[in-house]
Amino acid sequence: MPEASDKAITVDQLRGFKQLRRVAELLSFLHRNGCDRDKAGNRELHFDDFVLLNLLYLFNPLIDSMRALQKVSDLPEVQARLGIKRFSLGSFSESCRVFDPSLLQGVVDQLAKGLLPVGREALLKDLPGKLTLVDSTVIQTLCTVAEAMFLPLGDGRHSHAWRLHLQFDVDHHVPGAWEITAPRNTGRSDEKNVLRRRLSPGHTYVMDRWYAQFTLWNDIKAAGSSYVCRVRDNSVYEVIENRPLDERAIEAGVISDQIVTIGLSKKPEERADHPTRLICVACTPHQKRGKGKRRGAGQTGPTSDGVLRIVTDLPDVPAHIIAFLYQYRWTIEIFFRFLKQILACRHLLSTRIEGIRIQIYAAVICCLMLNTLTGSKPSKWMVTLMSLYLQGLASEEDVLRELNRPDKTGIKLKAKEELWKKLGY
Repeated sequence: MPEASDKAITVDQLRGFKQLRRVAELLSFLHRNGCDRDKAGNRELHFDDFVLLNLLYLFNPLIDSMRALQKVSDLPEVQARLGIKRFSLGSFSESCRVFDPSLLQGVVDQLAKGLLPVGREALLKDLPGKLTLVDSTVIQTLCTVAEAMFLPLGDGRHSHAWRLHLQFDVDHHVPGAWEITAPRNTGRSDEKNVLRRRLSPGHTYVMDRWYAQFTLWNDIKAAGSSYVCRVRDNSVYEVIENRPLDERAIEAGVISDQIVTIGLSKKPEERADHPTRLICVACTPHQKRGKGKRRGAGQTGPTSDGVLRIVTDLPDVPAHIIAFLYQYRWTIEIFFRFLKQILACRHLLSTRIEGIRIQIYAAVICCLMLNTLTGSKPSKWMVTLMSLYLQGLASEEDVLRELNRPDKTGIKLKAKEELWKKLGY
């Protein structure tokens, strides 16, 4: 059987022309960027063309490699609709070095003006500031790049990758601030240091336990924002006040709500310089274990004693909302899956840092375009439906019918809760 990239792709199988033509006008100012050294004036692959090709790749799961993208760019109808030409593999790989990825921020800002709020969960509507989920993910590449080289794995192999650090805007369900670094998660590429460099006022940052650094919390407060962060099971603290639990907190599994002094094992200058609130929530105990010796296997998550410890500087937000908010942090993990699986960012078209930044910018632009197109928060089914649409297996009518379907999620959940209460649970 031939590989997918060897199969001919027809124009009828391609999607996204209407959206790409709209964004092409915003990209037109990029046309002359990188042409300073082109004294002969014979450059054919320009910056705006390069970005359009990246977007065409992201919008079409059938295009699974640079070579397949090259073949698609040779189709006369694609050239006519998007105003692009066939490119050589060498020029595509080399040209990204002369383009300035930061110029794409202007396109992102322009598209962001038309963002449609998708709405928060009902429990989170009264939270202060912009609700921002923070995490990072590793994007694999086959290139042997010194900056992207991990330490040798246990079996002597090396892994080569980049790390994408992301702040996720919950209100619009699109990426916010982001940065590409080497994957080691140490020094400048440490998730805590990357967040520290990109702090801004008016946010509520929701973070996992790797961000449990007291000086980082101090920096978040100094920047005029708030935080909700899980801490390690062995955290050392002193209880100052035990706060009463209401019925909703108990139903949410909250064990205790306390004002504490945390970080007693640290030096005074390394502790939190503000009152901290510790909320403990019952969860399923977990024992760390290996995944076996198969290729690519790693370790499962750290051991948990069955208590989720969440620290925040928000004194007045009900405990059950804080518990739900940390659970809601998994939204960013779902988005990473969407980024890698649906938008095909698992495979990098370029292994140069400039090309990777351009591809991530293109993915952000793609998310903004989908937000403008749908104006709703994508559910698991919506993500699946968009994937089928981009593959040509669902029509625009199918997508529009789903978008216009009334959202009765809250009504159904409330009815289910009432049923459980009637049954005595």
